[in-house]
Amino acid sequence: MRRSPSQPPAIPGLRFERQLGAGGFSDVFLYEQQLPRRQVAVKVLLAEHLSEQTREAFVAEANLMAQLSAHPYIVTIYTADVAPDGRPYLAMEYCAGPSLAEQAKLRRFAVADALRTGVRLASAVATAHAAGILHRDIKPANVLTNAYGWPALTDFGISQAVELEVPSTAGPGRPGDVGSTGASGTQTVGLSIPWSPPEMFEDEPHPDVRSDVFSLAATVYTLLAGRTPFEIPGQSNGAADLISRIERGTVTPLGRDDAPASLVATLQKGLAKDRANRFESAVDFARALQRVEMELAYAPTPIDIPNLVQPQSQAPRPDTSSSASDETRVRQVPTVEAQPRPGVPSVQPSIGDETVVRSAGPLVQPIQPSAPITVGAASVPSETIRRDRLETAAAVPTEDPDADAAGRARRRRLTRLLVAGGVAVLAVGGIAAGIIWQGAAADPKPTAAATGAPIQLSDVPSPKPFGVNISEDGSVVTFIWDNPDPQDGDSYIYQVTSSGKNSPKVPTSTYAVDLKPSAPGAQLCIEVVIVRGGVTSPDPLEMCSQQ
Repeated sequence: MRRSPSQPPAIPGLRFERQLGAGGFSDVFLYEQQLPRRQVAVKVLLAEHLSEQTREAFVAEANLMAQLSAHPYIVTIYTADVAPDGRPYLAMEYCAGPSLAEQAKLRRFAVADALRTGVRLASAVATAHAAGILHRDIKPANVLTNAYGWPALTDFGISQAVELEVPSTAGPGRPGDVGSTGASGTQTVGLSIPWSPPEMFEDEPHPDVRSDVFSLAATVYTLLAGRTPFEIPGQSNGAADLISRIERGTVTPLGRDDAPASLVATLQKGLAKDRANRFESAVDFARALQRVEMELAYAPTPIDIPNLVQPQSQAPRPDTSSSASDETRVRQVPTVEAQPRPGVPSVQPSIGDETVVRSAGPLVQPIQPSAPITVGAASVPSETIRRDRLETAAAVPTEDPDADAAGRARRRRLTRLLVAGGVAVLAVGGIAAGIIWQGAAADPKPTAAATGAPIQLSDVPSPKPFGVNISEDGSVVTFIWDNPDPQDGDSYIYQVTSSGKNSPKVPTSTYAVDLKPSAPGAQLCIEVVIVRGGVTSPDPLEMCSQQ
């Protein structure tokens, strides 16, 4: 049974308008601030919960949100104080739009909207992680909508070290959503079972950034499916049922024909039972969603993360007679326990915003041979470069943000040169086009090197591995790769290489493919190349399932 709302306090400079919501420890009211004139949401701690512990938690929430409130997708805190009646309160940005939970009850999000919202929320969560803060209660109800229609993450009330107790029955509202009524001592924190990772149900939970990644993936799933990941329509979905499914890692199928396999695989990885098999950071999760956006020909949503690292090469500012008050002070923030803090890259410009200047001249000086030129195996590798095999989605290598940034700066790699002698070329309209996948027969026509013309280089990058997912019964293997430098018109060719015979090369325009092995659990390997303007990657990417 829900309690009656508390009375709004009289706060100097604010005029009460109406109640906005109620929680286990606090009520939220809408006030109008007199100067500057604007509407503000005021969160007021309940009088019956004015213990020392709740006061400390309330103050901690105010301090945490104040550190993060400059982020565009985190609710802004204006002030925190104690009302004349003794109740602490927070005055914050008023988000007039419905929460994501309210929107998900009315409709399922379009794939494009869910991807965009997921990247923006991941940006907010990554910003909190960079400051050493875990949210620990990410769910659709804690994501509001501001006047611009942007998501705004709120409710950092349990983001610090507050003990969680898991009840055996679900509270009102969505299945397993507990702690919103404050009716008992076991419902004092707001643990939201449907979006909580399995490690939160341990006797002594030790969450880390990957726990928030799980809740992020569960939130995006909810927007797409209109239900939580572990709900089964038509069956019992109480707290005990949900906890059992979460601990087993039994994710209900998404049920969206318009969701590509790469999106399903991304959500499955984010919802992995073992945290070691999830994305290492919220930034990695955001990048995976961006890849799906690009696969579907959507503009990638920017990842908005501040640069919290002060460059070491920056010279110290000289002291002046006006004291050191002008200097920026770097505040010490707590680190996230139980996991090394992941590196967060600097803010990168939106893909496509930056003009790429291409060299007008040849990439190498033309070779004017005075004698026949031969190429040895030591100078030009002729064998296929084998990449580390991916076992399952559990063994997907984590992207290094620094390496990723450096790799994107090096867009083109000098690969195999077309030279005279023993190198075979394919003549198209009389022009040497380059080396094609798995070689070609020797062309009797003179090569570029023999005629003294500039040598043409293949600047098509090779794909990068992203993940291999295997269905529970082993009957379907999903291979997912990444294009390190996507361009308009890019496509792909994959070929099964583990069948022991010459399998056909299959063209595709997506980043992922679902294949059936010869028998459930049998090893399945493929090779993938990027096709750009009729030219393919010189080195195919090899990916294999678990043996």
